[in-house]
Amino acid sequence: MADEISIALSREQALVLFEWLARTGSADQPAAFADQAEQRVLWDLESALESVLTEPLREDYGELVAAARERLRDAE
Repeated sequence: MADEISIALSREQALVLFEWLARTGSADQPAAFADQAEQRVLWDLESALESVLTEPLREDYGELVAAARERLRDAE
């Protein structure tokens, strides 16, 4: 595809995004899509993240996601 773009994410951003995509995509009632193409793009993004992240395979995955969320939250 000649018109590709790249988006840089920190590892923490990628991990939090992957967790959300995985959770949303497998939910009984995922977010409403205006078109199936939107769902396809999210699945493709989840797959791309899954191919580069090693954290989802680790036993402490939940703790890693929690720590990444904590570091990425806005200060109150």
